[in-house]
Amino acid sequence: MPELPLPGAEACAVSSALLEKLRTRITQHGDCLPFDEFMAAALYEPGLGYYSNGLTPFGEQGDFVTAPESGGLFGRCLAQCIASVLTTLSQGVVLELGAGSGVLAADLLSELQRLDCLPERYYILERSAAMRAMQEDTLARRIPELAGRMEWLTELPAQPVSGVIFGNEVADALPVKRFCWSDARVTEIGVAWQDDRLSDCESPGNADFQARVQILAQGAGWSKGYSSEYCPSLPAWIGSLADCLAQGLLLMIDYGYGRAEYYHPQRNTGTLICHYRHNAHNDPYFYPGLQDITAFVDFTAIAEAASDGGMQLKGYTSQAQFLVGCGIDRLLAEGDPDDARRFLQLSNEAKRLLLPGEMGERFKAIGFVRDVPDDVKGFSARDLRSRL
Repeated sequence: MPELPLPGAEACAVSSALLEKLRTRITQHGDCLPFDEFMAAALYEPGLGYYSNGLTPFGEQGDFVTAPESGGLFGRCLAQCIASVLTTLSQGVVLELGAGSGVLAADLLSELQRLDCLPERYYILERSAAMRAMQEDTLARRIPELAGRMEWLTELPAQPVSGVIFGNEVADALPVKRFCWSDARVTEIGVAWQDDRLSDCESPGNADFQARVQILAQGAGWSKGYSSEYCPSLPAWIGSLADCLAQGLLLMIDYGYGRAEYYHPQRNTGTLICHYRHNAHNDPYFYPGLQDITAFVDFTAIAEAASDGGMQLKGYTSQAQFLVGCGIDRLLAEGDPDDARRFLQLSNEAKRLLLPGEMGERFKAIGFVRDVPDDVKGFSARDLRSRL
């Protein structure tokens, strides 16, 4: 683990307050709190969790840089995909799940405006007041003329919508359960308080937990001491999004694998990863509330849930191929090579989005449609559906 910089006094106070709540919950759960409950508190506890405490998590001044934070290319490409759906609908909206700093919404709407394909409404589903304030500030500065189309939600619309529902780097932040499998015996890895610090603990888990892990283990060829995780809320969450879409596209972009790759025998320590001030490490107990905690996404689970919700799989591919299908090469060609600084900026941004060693292959895009007759931009290149 890298040597991580220590937080300041204000941040330490936030983490300490969250830690006290966690200690109480650990005691209430018989001294072993399920990891998904710990992760939910660390990320979303009102006023204290990572995405709720008002400390800046995004960009160069935060803990990590998402694709939209790299520049405008990602949002402009995504607009091409969304426009290809909106043009087939007589009326359509866009619903973004967890809009981060608001940069992607600004880039996306600016490009949709340029394409003369603005949605009737642009909804942002955001439960964190701190994140909403950040988004409102970004959008007010970037696209004040489109303020009338914006609407923030704290839950999905009561009535199904027509248009596009999408999430970029959202599913990876859903809380996960951790497990250890050895000789067909399954234990759940939870969180304890020992020696004045948070640490791992083990419990049998409930019947549903046992059954889910045993299903994952069937035919996987795990050896003794295999550890990983799964997201218990992912199927129901995707199902709720499918139910919310009367007609249009459901699009998810995130880092992850199909199930066979996710639970490959060689990936025997799972995929959980933390981000703190641009350091990636594997200690989820480092200053709770001050770091991001994520796990890779099981795209097979997403596909199964969307299919159960009556949606048709339109495509599954790498982020690089998705952006190529959305015309990133054309957007790059529009740059002025005589403007050396801007041209270099675009080139570096494209490399980050496309190269295998960066985001290009680790990130995937998966799309599902309901009653959309035409092709959806982004899925015409490399087809990875056989990996689901």
